[in-house]
Amino acid sequence: MPEFNMPGNTFIVSDAHPEIMSCLNKQPNWDKFGPEPSSGQLNIADLRGSFAFDVITEYSRLFVDLGFHMGGGSLNLDWWKEDPVIELYVCDHPGESIESLVKGWFNQTVGKIQEMGKVPFAREDSMLNFGYEAKNTTIVEAWVSEDSVGKVVDKGYRAIATSWNRYHLDCGHGSWLSNFEGSSWCDPYKGWQKIYSYNPRAKIIDPAKQKLVLGGEVALWSTQSDETTVDRNLWPRAAAFAEIMWTGSIDPNTNSTKDIGKVAQRLTTTDSAWLHAGICQSRCSPCGASAIPSHLAYNYTLRTHYD
Repeated sequence: MPEFNMPGNTFIVSDAHPEIMSCLNKQPNWDKFGPEPSSGQLNIADLRGSFAFDVITEYSRLFVDLGFHMGGGSLNLDWWKEDPVIELYVCDHPGESIESLVKGWFNQTVGKIQEMGKVPFAREDSMLNFGYEAKNTTIVEAWVSEDSVGKVVDKGYRAIATSWNRYHLDCGHGSWLSNFEGSSWCDPYKGWQKIYSYNPRAKIIDPAKQKLVLGGEVALWSTQSDETTVDRNLWPRAAAFAEIMWTGSIDPNTNSTKDIGKVAQRLTTTDSAWLHAGICQSRCSPCGASAIPSHLAYNYTLRTHYD
C-alpha cells in the first residue's frame, strides 16, 4: 500500500516544485522546523497546490491496494506561521487560521482518496492533535504511545497499532547528532520479547471497540538504516511480531497465554535457516543455546553474587 507523508516532511518535493513549499531548508536552527533536516512541507494555502491530488491520482492507479496512506505525521505549525504566503492568505481571509487551513487540507485530501475508490489511512497526529475529525471510514495509525490505540477507537476510528515504544525497530543505536552524546528519541532497543508481549487490545474493555483494532505494524525508518543494515534490524523481531499478530496471544491448546519460552525455541532454531537463505538477521541467542531449552531462560535461583 502506498504511503506518502503529506503535508509534512516533504522537502524532496522542492527539487521539482519549490514554488509550492514552505520553510525550505531552514538553517542553522532547523530543529525548530522539523524532527530532522532538511525542513520543508507543502504550502497548505497555495491554491495552485494540486500536487497532493496528482500524487494520489497517479499512485492510486499504480497500486491495487484498497487503502491509501496520506501520512499526516510530524506536522509543525511554526513552519507555516513563518511563511509570508500563508501569513498574507490568513490576513486576507478573516476567520481563517493555520489550524483551519490544516483541517481544510486534510478534508480535501481524504475526499480525493475516497474519490479514487480507496480507504484513507492517516497517522494519529492529523486525527487527534489539530481538532480535525475525518469520517470514521478513515483508518488511523496509532503510534504516539501505548494509550493511542484506545484514544483512536474511542473516537470511532479503526486503528492500526504501531506504538513507538513497542514497534519502532530503528531505536537503540544512539543519537545521530554530532553534538549530542545521549540516546535517540525512541531508545531503547526493542527486543523481540518486548514486541511479542504487547497486546494492543489489552486495555480496551468494550468488545465492539476491540474489533476496531485491525492489527499492527512494525516500523523501520531510514534515519539510521539502509540496505546494509535492514535485515539485521528487521529480523527476527518482525517475525515475532507477525506470529503474535496472526495467531494471537492465547494458545488454543491450553486456552492460556502462550509460553514465551516455546516461542524462543522456535525463533532460535530458525537462526541457521535465515543465514542459509542469505538473510543476515540478528541472532536470537548464542550459538548452540537453542539445543537446550533451559539455556534460553534465566534461572534466578542460580544467580549468586560474590564480592
